Amino acid sequence: MAIDTPTTTTTTATAAAAPTTGSRGPAPADDRLTGRAKLVLFVLCAAQFMVALDFSVLNVALPVLGEDLGLSRSALQWAVTAFALPSGGFLLLFGRIADLYGRKKLFLTGLTLFGAASLLATLAWDPASFLAGRALQGLGAAVIVPTGMSLLTTTFPEGPLRDKAIGISGTLLSLGFTIGMVLGGVMTDTLGWRSTMGLLSATAVIVLALAPGLLPESRTPDRPRLDVPGAVTVTGGLLALIYSLSTAAQRGFGGADVQGTLVAGLLLLTAFAVVESRTPAPLVSLPMLGRRTVAWGNAGGLITFSMMSTVVFVLTLYLQETLGLSSFRTGLVFGVQGVASAFAGSYAPRVIGRFGARRTLIGSLLGQGVFTAALLAVGTGSGALVATVAVSLASMCHLGAIISYGLTVTSGVPDAEQGLATGLVTTTQQVGLTIGIPLLGVLATTQASLFGGVRTVLAIDAAIVVAAAVLVGAGLGVRGTKKA
Repeated sequence: MAIDTPTTTTTTATAAAAPTTGSRGPAPADDRLTGRAKLVLFVLCAAQFMVALDFSVLNVALPVLGEDLGLSRSALQWAVTAFALPSGGFLLLFGRIADLYGRKKLFLTGLTLFGAASLLATLAWDPASFLAGRALQGLGAAVIVPTGMSLLTTTFPEGPLRDKAIGISGTLLSLGFTIGMVLGGVMTDTLGWRSTMGLLSATAVIVLALAPGLLPESRTPDRPRLDVPGAVTVTGGLLALIYSLSTAAQRGFGGADVQGTLVAGLLLLTAFAVVESRTPAPLVSLPMLGRRTVAWGNAGGLITFSMMSTVVFVLTLYLQETLGLSSFRTGLVFGVQGVASAFAGSYAPRVIGRFGARRTLIGSLLGQGVFTAALLAVGTGSGALVATVAVSLASMCHLGAIISYGLTVTSGVPDAEQGLATGLVTTTQQVGLTIGIPLLGVLATTQASLFGGVRTVLAIDAAIVVAAAVLVGAGLGVRGTKKA
């Protein structure tokens, strides 16, 4: 395996570690990770975990942060939106740049930017400096996520080794979100909100110290010209779409800025599709988007992320405002959820090895929908135990869907386009995390009865996931008992 002898040239230098044409190729002798491979995987997963942690570690600290820096309650959403805009909007662009100019090089650049931005947010002296740090963190994350994933998929050959690597990565991704919710509360109470940003800066420094000597360099050999019109339209479209949906989560869809940016985002994404159909070297190959596995795999990923983030949002409201649980006890519920997700992640590669990524994706979506529906059994006087068990089981299925949709989308894609494929995977992830709460979560907060609103959201959520499982299964052509 090439990960035993790191390279500094192109993808062809890692041919022994990963197929260059997207075919499965000869099966590896076994699926055991060598010592060096484990270190490579640790570095890549630590970076992904760090970014996932950033999404949630600050949430419980927002009230304290606002009071300290002088951010009004209405302006607190920008602590989240300032990160979400660049982290989601620039993913496809940086994924493609990494393909052309070097994944390792861009990965290290993203780590440096993320670490410096986290330090700025830690030392922030006013709202402007803090929000600038958050925006630069988001930009760094937009570099780290697609380049880290493409380094993983081009370093580990398609088959058992890649299944195991993506399984571990997906588990840590899920744990990052969950641990962030618990860790953020503990650190804020004991060390102050700045400690949450300081933790991210320290993590970036550790990963940056290990990465250069471990990671192989890879890029597309022919290096075609960057599709600038495509980059401008897709980045602008994603930025506008994420802004409108993030803002709608706080203020609803009635604002002129929300409606205007939503329309602008849709128009820019339409223009992007037209540009890509006419340019000789597109940013996103329309034939790739036409691949059944890419289109339907990403559809499954969009549903699992958007609907599970909605479940976590409304369940937090239910536990704290209906049952009156403290932030700490609510965190324990999600701590159990995190442990369950870790358990699922350790077994997901075995399930995928037996049934195939596509069949596992369908089964995982069905399970997520069924266990989300089980949350309807909670009541106004009690229900913490039911909620803990049901959300943990739903999260186990959600973790299976995360891993299997990533494998479904990237399997069979040439190494030269792995940055693009993983950029699509991670863009789906970011957009999914953004749209679920504004589209469904507001139903829970705008109804006369919060409990009634929570039940309505859970019922709709479960129905959407089950329907998606059926549609994605049909789209992927999964039928019978044949492994797929």
